[in-house]
Amino acid sequence: QEILDNIGPFVDGLKFSGGSHSLMGKELIREITNLAHKHDMYVSTGDWAEHLLRQGPSSFKQYVEECKELGFDTIELNAGSLKLPEEAILRLVRLIKNTGLRAKPLFSVKFDSSDIPAAGDRAFGAYIAPVKQSSERVEDIDLLIRRAERCLEAGADMIMIDADDVCQRADSLRADIIAKIVGRLGLERTMFETSGANTSEWFVKRYGPRVNLFVDHSEVMNLERLRGLDVRRSVRPLLPSPFFLM
Repeated sequence: QEILDNIGPFVDGLKFSGGSHSLMGKELIREITNLAHKHDMYVSTGDWAEHLLRQGPSSFKQYVEECKELGFDTIELNAGSLKLPEEAILRLVRLIKNTGLRAKPLFSVKFDSSDIPAAGDRAFGAYIAPVKQSSERVEDIDLLIRRAERCLEAGADMIMIDADDVCQRADSLRADIIAKIVGRLGLERTMFETSGANTSEWFVKRYGPRVNLFVDHSEVMNLERLRGLDVRRSVRPLLPSPFFLM
């Protein structure tokens, strides 16, 4: 209650990280989702869907319906960990939308090398013979963007970009990757994970206060402070947050 009272005016949504909601009782989840809604916040699951899919498609549908009943508004799909063909992921997006919830696929810039289509197979929709999975991870920004575009065409509401290898640390930000993603997908339907105040400051300085960022609740007030200042004129880090939310 105290956390939401403090950050509610500055936050669009609340996310249950990973599968944390699976460890809670249903009444507690409903209490939290109802409280978030009273603060005009949407509520999102974490990337828990891959565990349900191991039990079959019907289990995933039941999971989505239960999430709706518990007060969730958005289902997150980790496209990398699902290990599903692209068409299957698009079907999941449509299933979520048909249930009346929002779909938020999560993408990483690195893929299993076996998931990257050969040069002649880059036009999605054609049948591609399955190949043996590889443990090698290969960066492919164009593949990320094309798959994200198809998810948006299928009805996805937002694309989440994993911080790994992109924006995990302020001193190793991949500005080239971020610019390409924003240029193709746009700011409005793209959200970036950030790991601290310096990373958030870089995004606000580069893309302005309306950039969508996923931050820990302890960073919310500092981020709002950044959004309210003209940080694009500053080259020095801002002072630490005046307080932390625990």
